[in-house]
Amino acid sequence: MTVSARVLGQTMPLQYRSKCPVNYALETFGDMWSLLIIRDIIRYEKRTYGEFLSSDEKISTNILADRLSRLVQVGILKKMPDKIDKRKDIYKLTQKGIDLYPMMLEMIVWGVKYGKDIDEFYKASIPRIKKNKEAYIRERLDEITEFSISD
Repeated sequence: MTVSARVLGQTMPLQYRSKCPVNYALETFGDMWSLLIIRDIIRYEKRTYGEFLSSDEKISTNILADRLSRLVQVGILKKMPDKIDKRKDIYKLTQKGIDLYPMMLEMIVWGVKYGKDIDEFYKASIPRIKKNKEAYIRERLDEITEFSISD
């Protein structure tokens, strides 16, 4: 499968290894750093390169720049100049990025169940998620969408 993306002002095809939807998802956003950037936007409402760089996982500058560019290319993030500080760019989720939230929530549930030394915030959310997962997802999607469309 071939999809086109703008790279350095030119349209470049993005080649996918197969027509499998799992492969498509993994090749689009499936590395650790891309998912953590998406997590930072959803959980911590981060928007700028500097905010992403300050995450606990200590992403290197070259990998961060590459992943942000890739997420913009594939339509998961949109990049725009900061209205307050024109020297900065801000990144927001597109609808395609927002639609990843239910999958991210399943990763959270799995990580709390099997992980060690997990943040209490995540542990505390599990009873509410288990009580009514669909309502929890709808509520969070509303919050994420509002943050993604706000200035």
